[in-house]
Amino acid sequence: MRVTSKGQVTIPIDIRNKLGIQPNTEVRFVVRKGIVVLEKASGRGSIRRPNRGEAIVTRLRRSARGLPEVR
Repeated sequence: MRVTSKGQVTIPIDIRNKLGIQPNTEVRFVVRKGIVVLEKASGRGSIRRPNRGEAIVTRLRRSARGLPEVR
């Protein structure tokens, strides 16, 4: 695997699936005993964004209640 000039790498699909990493998932890199470890971020400082399905359901519920749409 190669690092781009911007410092980016592609996380293989099998690893993304195993960790549940989707677009906009917060991750962090940690160095342990000289090895870089990729972790799915959780707890303070990480922001959980709704996935597309959750966002649609929220919008529909707000609409059904007569509430204004939030962007």
